[in-house]
Amino acid sequence: MAVARELHRRRHEQLRLSLADPHPESLQFDDAGFSEWAAGMAPEDAALVDITQGRSVRWISGRGWVEDTE
Repeated sequence: MAVARELHRRRHEQLRLSLADPHPESLQFDDAGFSEWAAGMAPEDAALVDITQGRSVRWISGRGWVEDTE
Protein backbone atom coordinates (compact mmCIF):
# COMPACT_ATOMS: atom_id res chain seq x y z
CA MET A 1 0.00 0.00 0.00
CA ALA A 2 2.85 2.40 0.77
CA VAL A 3 4.34 1.77 -2.67
CA ALA A 4 1.02 2.58 -4.36
CA ARG A 5 0.73 5.82 -2.37
CA GLU A 6 4.29 6.80 -3.28
CA LEU A 7 3.70 6.12 -6.98
CA HIS A 8 0.50 8.16 -6.86
CA ARG A 9 2.32 11.00 -5.09
CA ARG A 10 5.10 10.99 -7.68
CA ARG A 11 2.69 10.98 -10.63
CA HIS A 12 0.73 13.82 -9.03
CA GLU A 13 3.91 15.83 -8.49
CA GLN A 14 5.06 15.27 -12.10
CA LEU A 15 1.65 16.39 -13.39
CA ARG A 16 1.77 19.49 -11.18
CA LEU A 17 5.24 20.37 -12.48
CA SER A 18 4.17 19.78 -16.08
CA LEU A 19 1.15 22.04 -15.70
CA ALA A 20 3.27 24.76 -14.12
CA ASP A 21 5.95 24.60 -16.83
CA PRO A 22 4.81 22.58 -19.87
CA HIS A 23 7.24 21.07 -22.33
CA PRO A 24 7.62 23.36 -25.38
CA GLU A 25 6.25 20.66 -27.70
CA SER A 26 3.02 20.52 -25.70
CA LEU A 27 2.36 24.17 -26.47
CA GLN A 28 1.76 23.24 -30.11
CA PHE A 29 -1.36 21.39 -28.91
CA ASP A 30 -2.58 24.67 -27.44
CA ASP A 31 -2.25 26.25 -30.88
CA ALA A 32 -4.01 23.35 -32.59
CA GLY A 33 -6.92 23.16 -30.18
CA PHE A 34 -8.41 20.15 -28.47
CA SER A 35 -10.89 19.25 -31.21
CA GLU A 36 -8.16 19.16 -33.84
CA TRP A 37 -5.91 17.12 -31.55
CA ALA A 38 -8.69 14.64 -30.74
CA ALA A 39 -9.60 14.28 -34.43
CA GLY A 40 -6.09 12.97 -35.11
CA MET A 41 -6.34 10.18 -32.54
CA ALA A 42 -6.56 6.52 -33.44
CA PRO A 43 -10.21 5.35 -33.40
CA GLU A 44 -9.66 3.07 -30.40
CA ASP A 45 -8.21 5.99 -28.41
CA ALA A 46 -10.75 8.56 -29.61
CA ALA A 47 -13.49 6.61 -27.83
CA LEU A 48 -11.85 7.69 -24.55
CA VAL A 49 -12.22 11.42 -25.32
CA ASP A 50 -15.43 13.45 -25.14
CA ILE A 51 -14.72 16.73 -26.95
CA THR A 52 -17.99 18.24 -25.69
CA GLN A 53 -16.71 18.31 -22.10
CA GLY A 54 -14.25 20.61 -20.38
CA ARG A 55 -13.32 24.25 -20.76
CA SER A 56 -11.24 25.98 -23.38
CA VAL A 57 -7.88 27.05 -21.94
CA ARG A 58 -4.70 28.56 -23.31
CA TRP A 59 -1.15 28.97 -22.06
CA ILE A 60 0.04 32.46 -21.13
CA SER A 61 3.73 32.67 -20.36
CA GLY A 62 4.25 33.84 -16.80
CA ARG A 63 0.64 33.06 -15.83
CA GLY A 64 0.15 29.42 -16.85
CA TRP A 65 -3.07 27.88 -18.17
CA VAL A 66 -6.00 30.28 -18.14
CA GLU A 67 -9.57 29.89 -19.32
CA ASP A 68 -9.96 31.09 -22.88
CA THR A 69 -12.79 33.64 -22.98
CA GLU A 70 -12.34 34.63 -26.62
